[in-house]
Amino acid sequence: MHAETVIDAQGIGKEYGKGTERFAALRDVTLRISKGECVAIVGKSGSGKSTLMHLLALLDTPDTGTLAIDGVDARSLSRARLSELRNRTFGFVFQQFFLAPGTSVLDNVTLPLEIAGVPPRRRRERALAVLEGLDLAEKASSNANDLSGGQKQRVVIARALVGDPTVIFADEPTGNLDTATGGIVEDTLFALNRDRGITLIIVTHDEELASRCSRQIFLRDGAIVSDSGAPAVAA
Repeated sequence: MHAETVIDAQGIGKEYGKGTERFAALRDVTLRISKGECVAIVGKSGSGKSTLMHLLALLDTPDTGTLAIDGVDARSLSRARLSELRNRTFGFVFQQFFLAPGTSVLDNVTLPLEIAGVPPRRRRERALAVLEGLDLAEKASSNANDLSGGQKQRVVIARALVGDPTVIFADEPTGNLDTATGGIVEDTLFALNRDRGITLIIVTHDEELASRCSRQIFLRDGAIVSDSGAPAVAA
């Protein structure tokens, strides 16, 4: 049975620097990610994994190759349409929490909806529902900076979920957490994949974390050297 392709990258590459100092961060990467997959992009520092995530998530544009999201060629979209597609399709969980200083948990979670122009009452309703699902409703009015590391990361997950994304990108999501707290955050992410069918793409150097994903894509020197568990996908 063929699965629906969410992200289709064909021969994408990315270079940085100028002149003789120009180098290829990513070279001729081809991969397809299907709806509902749980994928780890694995590699050491400098392997190109973060560059790949930024390209797949439409946070940057490839120099070569093509990238389609839900069958739409990203090159065909204006900057505004590209931002709209990214905000509608993707949620992001980063190692750094990026919580707005001096603001409440609720304000941090509603931020993507505010940017999207959702009315205040609806923003509040959706954010509180997501916080409730993550056992954080009682922290809604708390200052986000006063929370523990694990609670902050769950707020970040709530902010990623509030726009009802089909794909969540998690970049070293447990890198700033102790083992026990990191395990709780991991369990939360994998439950979203398992129970809600959200496509989960985890960028990590941690092979133990990667092993919890059904598919592992290993990068070295900007190229894929192994791709285990890739499913059959529709053309």
